[in-house]
Amino acid sequence: MSIRLYDTATQQLRDFVPVTEGKAGIYVCGLTTQGAPHIGHVRFAVAFDILRRWLTRGHGFDVTLIRNVTDIDDKILAKSAEAGIPWWAWSYANERATNDALDLLGVLQPTYEPRATGHITEMQEIMQTLIDKGHAYAAQDGSGDVYFDVRSYPAYGELTHQRIDDMEAAADADPRGKRDPRDFALWKGRKVGEPETASWPTAFGQGRPGWHLECSAMARKYLGDTFDIHGGGVDLRFPHHENEQAQSRAAGLGFANYWLHNAWVTMSGQKMGKSLGNALLVSEITKAARPLAVRYYLGAAHYRSTIEYHEGSLREAEAAVDRIEGFLRRALGSGTSEKGTELPLGFVAAMDDDLNVSGALAAIHENVRAGNTALDEGDEDEAKRLGLQVVSMTEVLGINPLDPHWNSASGEDADDAVTALDALVRDAIEAREAARAARDFRVADQIRDQLTTAGIAVEDTSSGARWSLARRNDA
Repeated sequence: MSIRLYDTATQQLRDFVPVTEGKAGIYVCGLTTQGAPHIGHVRFAVAFDILRRWLTRGHGFDVTLIRNVTDIDDKILAKSAEAGIPWWAWSYANERATNDALDLLGVLQPTYEPRATGHITEMQEIMQTLIDKGHAYAAQDGSGDVYFDVRSYPAYGELTHQRIDDMEAAADADPRGKRDPRDFALWKGRKVGEPETASWPTAFGQGRPGWHLECSAMARKYLGDTFDIHGGGVDLRFPHHENEQAQSRAAGLGFANYWLHNAWVTMSGQKMGKSLGNALLVSEITKAARPLAVRYYLGAAHYRSTIEYHEGSLREAEAAVDRIEGFLRRALGSGTSEKGTELPLGFVAAMDDDLNVSGALAAIHENVRAGNTALDEGDEDEAKRLGLQVVSMTEVLGINPLDPHWNSASGEDADDAVTALDALVRDAIEAREAARAARDFRVADQIRDQLTTAGIAVEDTSSGARWSLARRNDA
């Protein structure tokens, strides 16, 4: 079976056919390092991490994923100036914060993570090609700006299905040097007051790259003239991705064959952002809910569907994760050394249908329900079979609770910690059972209260008591 993906450019589902058989090249627009990341910022990374995992584990593709760092732009210069620190120091600190946040949420590291400032030469090469082909021009006012001539490229607007005359003027450079207000900046001449370190020499004077040119150059260098998938948030479709495609193809490059865009995280119907005062920093929200639950929450909805954040969102995610983890602990013990097995057909069909994670999660929870029933009926072999399938499915989505990544320890240390905890809890449960058998309910209730205080939930079933980590109530 092949995976079908919704291509924003054609506005239809398409079978994924790679440029090179067995390989997949993905370019994802990373964050601009102007500030620390909130959960609205990082949804894109979780969405494309799931795509990468499915291409790799579901279809065996050798995936190269490039996630760039935009480490120079107007906002970075402005915010660093306000803070009174060098722009490159401001950018690097936020780059580190972003990488820490993505690691906390279990996002696999990209194959390469190039910084824009490391690819000035490649940007200037594309810019000169566009000038030579008549698609770009230098401003006549001596500002050092260089613009892309949108009317020189008849296909401009085809990604977002717009007519040029219906588009807004490009607001990324002084309009006085433009032939058309919609022409966008390939290069920005250095302005008075900007630090000298934030500019590079060109034939037109000192300056720095325009945002759109950065991604065209980095995608080409690491994925080639033509590559498979370009991704990013839906807010980047215009003008950023429209401009990327136009300048790249005008320069003679094939560029991306598929365009994928994830939707926003909203709060009260508004896009999450600091200007609205509703930003939830990853560093803060993971203090209220464990990172695994935050990861589950961000990946649970279809990537093209808007996620509306509300009070209780993370509690619901915590509860879902607890159900999965509780079953796996029962069925597989510590389980971290257990390997997954084949993927259920329902899960595969859902994931091949444009990454229908909702359907995939339904398959996971169906296994959990069936597995718990099997355990209650004493069928441990069936429970283990279903448990190993759950391990395989949750690995694809990056939410396997038994993965050492989600434990404070790692590897064998994590296994040992879980085994020790299991032994202690089971001793307490056995003492409670003995007290109940002796009709000493005061002691039995006391033991249960002690476990609850320690964050252990005990559930009495027909086959005996079982335990799991209790759901938090402070999210």
